[in-house]
Amino acid sequence: MAELDKADAVFEGGGVKGIGLVGALECMADRGVQLQNVVGTSAGAIAAALVAAGYSATDLGAILEELDYRRFTDPSVLDRVPLIGPALSVLREKGLYEGNFFEKWLRALLLKAPRKVRTFRDLHMEGEQPGSKYFYKLQVIAADITRRKQLVLPWDIRDYGRDPEELDVAWAVRMSMSIPFFFEPVRIQDAQDLSCYIVDGGVLSNFPVDILDDGSLNPPWPTFGLKLVDRVGDTGLAIDTPSNIRGPISLFRALFSTMLEAHDARYIQQKNFDRTIPIPTLGVRTTDFGIQRDRSEALRAAGRQAAEQFFQTWNFQEWIQKHRVPEVMALRAAQAAAHAVSGSEPMPAMM
Repeated sequence: MAELDKADAVFEGGGVKGIGLVGALECMADRGVQLQNVVGTSAGAIAAALVAAGYSATDLGAILEELDYRRFTDPSVLDRVPLIGPALSVLREKGLYEGNFFEKWLRALLLKAPRKVRTFRDLHMEGEQPGSKYFYKLQVIAADITRRKQLVLPWDIRDYGRDPEELDVAWAVRMSMSIPFFFEPVRIQDAQDLSCYIVDGGVLSNFPVDILDDGSLNPPWPTFGLKLVDRVGDTGLAIDTPSNIRGPISLFRALFSTMLEAHDARYIQQKNFDRTIPIPTLGVRTTDFGIQRDRSEALRAAGRQAAEQFFQTWNFQEWIQKHRVPEVMALRAAQAAAHAVSGSEPMPAMM
């Protein structure tokens, strides 16, 4: 791998499996890669937010060592009703767990981070103009299931009559990690006073690896995807482990996993994983909140090893020649053809 000092990153969601992201970040830090803009969904949004706030990979590792994931499963009063409480909670509150502990935990970490982050106003990128898609160092993906729309926050908070500058970062990440039926969705009124339910961004896209692409022929630095996969085959592509469906609970788990993972897995296969670090999840499930320390450490080590293997062969210029040049040239050809037919001025191609 040629020397590389800057990169953007897109972090996939995956609940507890997100521990593997930290190992990959540790490898990138060892190689001197300084992350610029970061995007994340669900657990990926947690990692991205902490990176954007200035925490190092070492810091993240220390945070995870102290974290008891079971504390994220904070039940409401209704949940505690014997036998029927959980069912009533899902029916009335739309989720088993409140998500309050998580939001307070993340907000406290952000406020004591090197950048001392509260709102997205604290996450401006130096040199970027307001309105640029790179203006905020962090973007998180959520899903509005009422309006059936993917949300890229903070930008899309304007749909709800709110200022992106004033959007609380911990609250935005709380929206992104609202795993359906496990965590209560975030409820918010839109600009037309419609009550909207916001859930885990993985419902629509768990891994939007191209969201930071600038469309130019020669991007200044690469975007790396950090993707959580069951297994990695000889070709570098993900191999999914079949779901073992034995009853209604396992059926629901399989349905949920398919909903979050199938669309993006197909997309990434078509892109051949050329800029994606596939991190094996070692059988850990999204909602394994009771994960033991040894499993957590193994998952983190798997992330580091996956990143080390990736960077042994990664070459930015080769990636540009293989993917970016053909895409830009095809766009120019299409624009020229459209101009020849319509006689209008062709769109200027980005350089």
